[in-house]
Amino acid sequence: MNRRNLEEFLDRQPFHPFLVHLADGRNISVGHREFVFFPPGAQEAIIYQPDGSFEFIDLFLVTSLQVKPKKNGKPAKGLKNEK
Repeated sequence: MNRRNLEEFLDRQPFHPFLVHLADGRNISVGHREFVFFPPGAQEAIIYQPDGSFEFIDLFLVTSLQVKPKKNGKPAKGLKNEK
């Protein structure tokens, strides 16, 4: 995964929360586009959570992005998960 892939997910209109799946098996929730920060010129991202905690991740370790299902359990309309 690269920065452009993640930026495309963040820029979708309307925005839909999604999960970032990492090679070590962890999943990081992205609830809003403003919760992701890219240091200039880096292949890393910082993903903040509503409680103020954050994860610093290497984008080379991202295995896939998954749109979170709606509260009714159905996928967000018109969106596909990307690998």
